[in-house]
Amino acid sequence: MNPDQIKQLIESRMPGATARVTGDGSHFEAIVISDAFEGLSMLKEHQMVYGAIGAEIASGAIHALSIKAYTPAEWEALAS
Repeated sequence: MNPDQIKQLIESRMPGATARVTGDGSHFEAIVISDAFEGLSMLKEHQMVYGAIGAEIASGAIHALSIKAYTPAEWEALAS
């Protein structure tokens, strides 16, 4: 898989989410921004993202994924 494919999977399976994915073909980093993360623990946020791409991880198509999850307000605060 490539970063664009993972981005598309996350965004299509997590409506309203925006993803930015980088990686080298087996190890990836995803920044995911979603209103759905509001009030959730980091663990729950990561579980939501893993839930969106769990089949690809289980199949080995994605070997390793680092996740950074933010609400839109958290992301905006980082950018300023």
